[in-house]
Amino acid sequence: QVQLVESGGGAVHAGESLKLSCSASGRTSSIRSVAWYRQAPGKQHELVARTSHFGGTHISDSGKGRFTVSIDGDEKTAYLQMNGLEPEDTALYSCSATVRARPFGPTADYWGPGTQVTVSS
Repeated sequence: QVQLVESGGGAVHAGESLKLSCSASGRTSSIRSVAWYRQAPGKQHELVARTSHFGGTHISDSGKGRFTVSIDGDEKTAYLQMNGLEPEDTALYSCSATVRARPFGPTADYWGPGTQVTVSS
């Protein structure tokens, strides 16, 4: 069973940056695609960014020009680089990834528990 774990969240001031990581467990796991979501109290679950090895990167309007999403070359870690953070970016950020647990094996979708990002003005 593959597990996803996010890291890199924290409390920052407006204008600062954070880089979130989404790591897949398992020696032979490989991330094929990833999507980052966020949810703030009282707000809807929101897609922030997604990308895959097959192309088609998407950044939400709220993150364009500030956020970038990527998958590392070892295919075990995905990232969400967030620059110019604003108080409105405060939320629990979660990754969802399609992961192949072993070479030539089937893929499956997994979710991480999330990492909190808090931006103060």
